[in-house]
Amino acid sequence: MSISLKVRIAGLAGLLMSPLVQADFSIPGFELVHTVPVDTALGTDDLRQPGPVWTELFDGAKSSIDIGQFYAADHPGSVLDRVIERLEAAGKRGVKIRFLLEEKGIKLSEATTLERLRAIPNLTFRVLPYASVSGGIIHAKYMVVDGKQAFVGSQNFDWRSLEHIHETGLLISDATVVGQVQAIFEQDWNAQQALSENKPVPQPVVGKEPPRSGNYLVASPQRYNPPGVGDSQLELPRLLGEATREVRVQLLDYAPLSYGPDKTRPYYAVIDNAVRAAAARGVSIKLMVSNWNTDRLELPYLKSLAVLPNVQIKIVTLPEARQGFIPYARVIHSKTMEIDGQVAWIGTSNWLGGYLDNSRNLEVVMRNEAMAKRIGQLHGQLWDGPYARALDIAKEYSEPHPGQH
Repeated sequence: MSISLKVRIAGLAGLLMSPLVQADFSIPGFELVHTVPVDTALGTDDLRQPGPVWTELFDGAKSSIDIGQFYAADHPGSVLDRVIERLEAAGKRGVKIRFLLEEKGIKLSEATTLERLRAIPNLTFRVLPYASVSGGIIHAKYMVVDGKQAFVGSQNFDWRSLEHIHETGLLISDATVVGQVQAIFEQDWNAQQALSENKPVPQPVVGKEPPRSGNYLVASPQRYNPPGVGDSQLELPRLLGEATREVRVQLLDYAPLSYGPDKTRPYYAVIDNAVRAAAARGVSIKLMVSNWNTDRLELPYLKSLAVLPNVQIKIVTLPEARQGFIPYARVIHSKTMEIDGQVAWIGTSNWLGGYLDNSRNLEVVMRNEAMAKRIGQLHGQLWDGPYARALDIAKEYSEPHPGQH
């Protein structure tokens, strides 16, 4: 049997393996969930993939399922197709489902997928123009079931995210964090209701800053975070400021630029300043980004970072799937960080302006050595693998066109 055929079989087996026979990596209250792109040499046998996890959540739902997403795109015969079947089954047995979608995600969605979701019994579908709330978008990808379990991660409600994109997420049963994710959903669900009635969007009561110990949720934008949920834009630089030895980061995109409403790219230095400061005091920075991060505006900033002492940057290019070109797929999309083998960060935000300042995103911080080690290993598998190449500051990279062959 050829190596390529073995890889393909292993990838398909990972997608089809049931939760009962597949190992999982977890710490109390949190299970790491990972999408291994099919037709690659990658593998994580100790991690469950999101398809079986989402199916398990929907099949186990007793009273409620709340879903917040950027967009929704299904494909016949896909893993997500089977997941939606289980969501339909939950609605048919009386589970109350609320689905909240970002207005700007409509054009990214499949019309047939939205029609299918709207037709599910007991499902209420709402579209929120988050630009009217804070100027950003709903970029978070999450769900809450029965108020007892939640899922937060880089996986969009997109068939490609469950099969053809490198993604990382968390199945959460920690009661405090699940409650905070539920509160985020309620805040945004009520915001949509207020806007539909031409009323002011309610702002949460401002409370004291939450503790930064153990495992906890942070989110953005800060002014629309429920009490007890910390600010992502404040927490990320603080964590980088506490690093003493090594920081490993994996992202789709990194640049000190924003996506402005007028299509300009204003300078956004919050994260970049913290990364450069860490490198300046001797911390090893290993930043890994996707091959979509090479456009003419973002690439110069990557190169300016790569020339600094203690900074290494690699660009990851995944191979095309056996079935041929798939638009907006075959890319690394995980948003993770590991610090000093002690802290893990798993979130939904790219490290650009417009995400942590005015868009809805969720990030989970785990001050846990075991989780930090496993996130570091995930980073290392790509970093040392066949798809990552060191950024060449003298090279002229081609402009990314993820939607075109």
